[in-house]
Amino acid sequence: MAENSPLLIKRYASRRLYNTETSDYVTLEDIAGFIRAGREVQIVDLKSGDDLTRQYLLQIIAEHESKGENVLPIDVLTDLVRSYQGAATSVVPQFLAMSFEMLRDGQSKMMENMEKMNPMVAMPGYDAMRAQQEAVIKAMTGGMGGVANWKAPIRDDEKGGDDLHEIKSQLAELQAKLDKMQK
Repeated sequence: MAENSPLLIKRYASRRLYNTETSDYVTLEDIAGFIRAGREVQIVDLKSGDDLTRQYLLQIIAEHESKGENVLPIDVLTDLVRSYQGAATSVVPQFLAMSFEMLRDGQSKMMENMEKMNPMVAMPGYDAMRAQQEAVIKAMTGGMGGVANWKAPIRDDEKGGDDLHEIKSQLAELQAKLDKMQK
């Protein structure tokens, strides 16, 4: 079966869960493992065909919470219980789904950036920031004999503006002469 399609688990009358891909019985912990590995799971009752996925996912969560693996704070659980009354039930599922989607997107973007050799490179404006830092460092070390070789970085809007570039070059030369005279 394709990894994109949900893993079909059938529940027999004996309440045993059967993995249709591997033709063996599985436990709730096995199902939790499939989900943690990124696999979608669908659990159906063999006899009636009812979808039992929600029931079993809630059972997995309840078992982990009861073992002390607390992911859901008490106030969140309390709010969930409250959400089952009145008009709030239409808003809460959408809010939770969007919140978890934002969390997943944020995590995947963070992982993409961490995988790169230098995550700062992906930041907008990184090149401009780097050029500014280099100019500041060169200007600060200029009094130590490095000014003669320093040239201000040329911004994209300055390219083709030879007059401005020439003025900056002359200014750097004048600064170098002044530094030599002070020695």
